[in-house]
Formats: sequence, structure tokens, C-alpha cells
Amino acid sequence: MSDPRPNARPERVSLGTAEPEYDLWQPLDPDQAGVFTGLSADEQSYRDRARAFVQDEVRPIIDDYWNRADYPVHLIPRLGELDLLRDGIDVPGFPEQSLLAACLVTMELSRGDGSIGTVGGVQGGLALRSIAMHGSEEQRAKYLEPMALGTLPGSFALTEPTHGSDSVSLETRAVSDGDDYVISGHKKWIGNGSIGGVTITWARGDDGQVQGFIVPQDTPGYRATTIEGKLSLRAIWQALIEYDGVRVGPELKLPGARSFRDTSSVLQATRLGVAWAGLGHATAVYETAVAYAKQRVQFGRPLAASSIVQNRLAEMLSQLTSLQTLLVQLTRVEAAGELTGPSASLGKYTSTRTARSMAANARDLLGGNGILLQNRVARHFADIEALHTYEGTETVQALILGREITGLSAFA
Repeated sequence: MSDPRPNARPERVSLGTAEPEYDLWQPLDPDQAGVFTGLSADEQSYRDRARAFVQDEVRPIIDDYWNRADYPVHLIPRLGELDLLRDGIDVPGFPEQSLLAACLVTMELSRGDGSIGTVGGVQGGLALRSIAMHGSEEQRAKYLEPMALGTLPGSFALTEPTHGSDSVSLETRAVSDGDDYVISGHKKWIGNGSIGGVTITWARGDDGQVQGFIVPQDTPGYRATTIEGKLSLRAIWQALIEYDGVRVGPELKLPGARSFRDTSSVLQATRLGVAWAGLGHATAVYETAVAYAKQRVQFGRPLAASSIVQNRLAEMLSQLTSLQTLLVQLTRVEAAGELTGPSASLGKYTSTRTARSMAANARDLLGGNGILLQNRVARHFADIEALHTYEGTETVQALILGREITGLSAFA
């Protein structure tokens, strides 16, 4: 029967072809083994503050910055304002921060985005720590506070174009000239190396030993080029640096950095932090997979009602819980001053392998939607690849563990 109303439009019928908006960022606090029960008020405060920063200030902008390979440098002083940059390092005027609190911050920042997590790792974990561990009293008094506040960006220049895993063989030189030192060579993959501030530079001195220097990035001869074309960590700038006769005075030499052993002490102290960053990525992809499975409807029911999807989620929760348990225990051991190099390697090795596996599972669970930035998983999937490599590749960690197991070194 025809509609008697003149010029009546037919009623709009929903064909079910419009895809809903998915809410994939809500924290789930997965803690099946209760490893995070008993956090102190300060530890909970740091965790909550980092999470709020991620939800309120990272979430709205990160896809755009990541997509454009742009760096939200305005977030560095904001992180400092929130006291999220110190990585547990004691800085005069700042409250005490437990090791677990620092690790929870790292986890939450990486849960938001790998580039933002790397900002904390580079600024606090590497650059600030180098000065705190190996600097003079005058250097600590001058640099620690502004670096902790994020008003002075810091970077850590160890890796070279031809020396990555074998950074012990670095070729950048620091030749003494009177009281000064003249640095020549190249560094690669240096986060924050091209944004101003200071670069902690590791170079071989006259005695053939690796030494450390604080190099202001406006020093003549220091030329940094931002590396382009990255498919990972796209929201932080990493640099290729040329030192063309960079002259620094004795006040910029780290007096406690006299050999590669001293360099390694900084790296070992940050290795557990890298493992916690992996846990942050693993948490993010798990949260996303659970939320998507509950919201995505296929064959007339949510994906979460499928037995194979529930099996996948159970597998991911098992992996996540095992990783949480390992890292909390290793953190307790480190807080007691008893963490060994091989144990730190075990944390990093296990964490990035686990996060990698979980990200692949979550990406597959999301189907075609899993490759879209707006659905979170693809960005973490890509960023985990960088985390899996830097501060000691999987192979290097395996060789450290193999030497511990067998008593035999397989390093070349």
C-alpha cells in the first residue's frame, strides 16, 4: 500500500553495514596472580599518575604524531613536571622513588606508546643515570635537576653505524689536546640526539679505554641528522651524529667513566627497565584484544563468545601473568642489590619475546582492523620490534644466558 503523505521519504532501514566505534584503551589491570597487591601509596601514586598522563595526554595525539613521524617534544617537560622522568634516580629536591615505582612508570608509559616510553628510558634511564653514576659533584649539581624536570633534553650516544651489538668495539675517538678533548667519529640511533640539550658521548681515549663526555648539542662540529623512514618508534626522533673535531673541556668529562665496564654498568641498570617497557606493550595488546573481542560482533555474536577466541585470550593472560611475576621478582632482587647481569638479561630476553608473541596474537585476533593505527595494536606491534633490538638484542641476551648456563663463552 502506498504512503498517503505527499513526497514522503521511505523509512530508513539499517542494513547493519556501519561499523561501530571501538573503545580499546580502557585499563583492565590484569593481575591474575596478585603480584601488584601490596603496592605502597607512593608506588600506586606514580602508577596512577603515569596512567592518567597516558590516558589524558598521550591517547588523544599519539596516532597523529606516530603517523607523521613527528615528535611531541612538548611532553618532555610535562613528564618532568609529573616526576615521571627519573627512573628511580635520586635527585636533590625530588622525593624518594622506589625501584618498583620507577618500573611501574616505565610500564604505564610504554602501555601508552613505545616512543613515549623510550623518552623516559633515554632521558632518565640512560642520560641522567650516566651523570648520576659517573659524574662529578659539580656535574650532578648542574645537570641532574634540569634533566629530571625535562627542561634539558638528554641523549646517550654509544651505538655507531658499524658497531651495534659489538659496541665494546666502538671507534669514536676522544684525543686529548692540552686540557681539552677533541672527539671525532659517528653515532647512530641516538634518541634525542637532534633536539638540543646534551649528549652523553662514549668515545675511546688516549689510553684505548672507553670514556664518557657530556657534549652540548650546540658545540661546533656536532652535526645530528634525524633518521627518517622508520617503521617503529615513529614518535621519537633518533639521530645519526657526526663528531667533526668536537672540542670539550675537562669539566665535561665524566670522571667515573674510565672503561667500557663503566658504560656497561649504566646499561645493566636500565636493562630491567626495558623489560618493564615490554610488559607495558604486552599489557596494551592484551587489553586491546579483550576489549575488541567483547565489542566486535561476527556471526551474530561477540567474538568473545567463540571458544577459539577465549583460548587465545587465556593464552595471552597466561603469558602476561608469567611475565608480571618474573619482573616483579627480579625487581625485588635488584632493589636488594643482588641482581646479576644474566638475571637482567633473562628479564629483557623473556619480556620482549613475550610481548612480540602477544602482539602477533592480538593483531591476528583483530583481523583486518588489526593493522589500523586507530585500533592500537599495530603501533605497539611495530614498536616492540625496536624494543626487542635495542639495549642488547635477543641474540646478545641469549649469549649472556648461555655463558651463565654452560660456563663457556660463545661471543666472537
